[in-house]
Amino acid sequence: MAGWTPRSSLALVAGVALWVAGCASRPAPQPRPAGPALAPAAIGAAPAVAADPAAAPAAPAAEVAGVEAPVEVLEPLAELPTEEVVDELANATVAPEDAEAGGAARLQESLATFEEATRLWDAGESDFALAALDRAYQLMAEVQVNGDAMVAQEKENLRQLIARRVVEVYAARRRMVGNADLAIPRVVNAEVEREIRSFQGPERNFFLEAYRRSGRYRPMIVAQLQEAGLPEALSWLPLVESGFKDRALSTARALGLWQFIASTGYRYGLRRTDWVDERMDPWKATAGAIGYLGDLHGLFGDWLTALAAYNCGEQNVLRQIGRQPEGYLDQFWDLYARLPHETRRYVPRFLATLAIVEDPAQFGLTLPEPAPPLAFETVEIARATRLDAIERQLQLPGGTLQELNPELRRGATPRAPYPLRVPPGLGVPLLASLESLPLYTPPPQVEHGTHRVRAGETLSTIAARYGTSVDALVRLNHLRSANRLAVGQRLQVPVRGGAGAATRPGAVVKVAPGESVEHVVAPGESLWQIAGRYGTTVERLRSDNRLGREAVLQPGQKLVVRGSAP
Repeated sequence: MAGWTPRSSLALVAGVALWVAGCASRPAPQPRPAGPALAPAAIGAAPAVAADPAAAPAAPAAEVAGVEAPVEVLEPLAELPTEEVVDELANATVAPEDAEAGGAARLQESLATFEEATRLWDAGESDFALAALDRAYQLMAEVQVNGDAMVAQEKENLRQLIARRVVEVYAARRRMVGNADLAIPRVVNAEVEREIRSFQGPERNFFLEAYRRSGRYRPMIVAQLQEAGLPEALSWLPLVESGFKDRALSTARALGLWQFIASTGYRYGLRRTDWVDERMDPWKATAGAIGYLGDLHGLFGDWLTALAAYNCGEQNVLRQIGRQPEGYLDQFWDLYARLPHETRRYVPRFLATLAIVEDPAQFGLTLPEPAPPLAFETVEIARATRLDAIERQLQLPGGTLQELNPELRRGATPRAPYPLRVPPGLGVPLLASLESLPLYTPPPQVEHGTHRVRAGETLSTIAARYGTSVDALVRLNHLRSANRLAVGQRLQVPVRGGAGAATRPGAVVKVAPGESVEHVVAPGESLWQIAGRYGTTVERLRSDNRLGREAVLQPGQKLVVRGSAP
């Protein structure tokens, strides 16, 4: 059991990563009354067993103390109406546990039934698989722990496995129903109304400007969504994510139209180099976002929960589901109070956006004319060339090419061949004149080291030590405040060439082999600067002066500098 790994339903690309954090910990299937073998299984929880069956007759599951109350796993399918599920769960009972069956034996029986359910699911027999999961959960629920910690843990582990498989089966069944289940529910509750009021009032200008910008990219997004078979309403998600700004950067370092963080962008094929960050490429980022959203919907089975996971991460959502010991948390609004504050606003903001764009007059808003879609053709450039040089050559307004190619981080094409977007009709003229344009040579890259903050240090003293500025350290380390450092905190510090980096002052002083000189440390000097001045190495200075790797130089400190063999 400990080594079993749940299979990802329908080969979800993100399946393995999504299950790592754990999945839904909801009570699993409730046993159905006798009936046709192919009837879909109701999902709920088995009631506890009375200590003395004669003295304590079986009661409805929902009334038995200490046992999970029966709840639906996911929205029932058409062939099993909600009323039937509720009636069956309310009236379901479980026979008393065989007194001779020990907890371990019953767990083994439950596990064997669970494995049979897995085999049936793999064979495409979802109805039989759900019935087997019902039985497996019933057997597991009947296990008496009696204070045995090992049995209690094994029981909980098995409950988790069954719950995961139930979520997987039901999510897959929902996906097979067809496009009707792909619709995003239009909910207008108190939370959504609050966001509507925000868009009507303090955020009115933001909303109207974002709506205007949407025209640049939304036709492209809608086309990709249609090709993927996903709801077109998702094309409004970038309004909430980034205000349709292709270079938007959040405090969490999420970037671009769809606000990918680096790791998720990498998972969905978005390249990131010194020259290019495809999170800012609206076309490629849209493809990545559609892939991610599709996977999340495949996992959770409803769009609002999928959107919550898009905002705060699928592991966060799974963790909140998993922390619920009793009762299936079914839809987004069941999870709402447990989600991070930002996510609790995020989904209502999206629903508020849909409500407004679909009927702006109802909310007293007059929407502006959307900007026209970006028009371009693509030409392959095989050399590093600045975009502003190309714009001057083609007599384009400044910023035209950066708007068409926001993913180019240096404002230049890379050295390797690159498909550059240019206004229609200008590809051939550009290629004809490309060789006349100067090659772009990027400035030297600043190399960085790591500094661990010690007691009493400030950004000012650290900046002085490395010959840089407080502002440079704040930018380099994305610090919100220059006045808040923690002892032990690691900071990146510039140590070589480029703007804001430590420099090697003065001419190189050569020390003859076999000789030594005494150097008095100046304020702000670092070992790297001193080593550069004397043509030696930091390691040699540390060794000759018995300095540890964490040693802090003090102004006025005397160091021995020995000459090296040529």
